[in-house]
Amino acid sequence: MTRAVEVMTQLVEDGLDRMKTREGAISAVLVGGGSILIGDTLKGVDRLIRPENFAVANAVGAAIAQVGGEIDRIYAYDDTPREDALEDARGLAIAAAREAGADAESISIVDLEEVPLAYMPKGAVRIRVKAVGDLRTIQE
Repeated sequence: MTRAVEVMTQLVEDGLDRMKTREGAISAVLVGGGSILIGDTLKGVDRLIRPENFAVANAVGAAIAQVGGEIDRIYAYDDTPREDALEDARGLAIAAAREAGADAESISIVDLEEVPLAYMPKGAVRIRVKAVGDLRTIQE
C-alpha cells in the first residue's frame, strides 16, 4: 500500500505542477475520497487546504446534482414535420428525466442538437435533446 500512496502522491504533485500559471509554491484544496490518502505536505504546495467534509465532497456533489434524461433519434422530415419531430424529441427527453427521478415541475431542456443527414433519404435528421430537473423528493 505504501508504494501505491507514493505513486498517487507523485501523480498529484506532477498534475499540480503542470497546472501552475507561475513558478513557486501554490495553495491547493484537496477534496474527494482519494484525498484522505494524501499526506500533509506536497512538493510545490505551501498551503494544503482540506475543507470540512472534504472526504465526502464527491457524494455531496452527486446529491445536489440535477437528474437528466436524453434522447438521440433520427426523424424523417418528409414523414414528420420538423416542429412535430422536435416536440416529440423534447417530450421523450422530459419523460426520460422524469423516469430518472427528476421533479416534473423543475425539468427544462438544456441542450438541443439537430443535424441533417444528407446521406439518408426523406429529409432525415438526427435530433438529440437533453432535459434536466431537480431530484424528486419523497412526499409523505
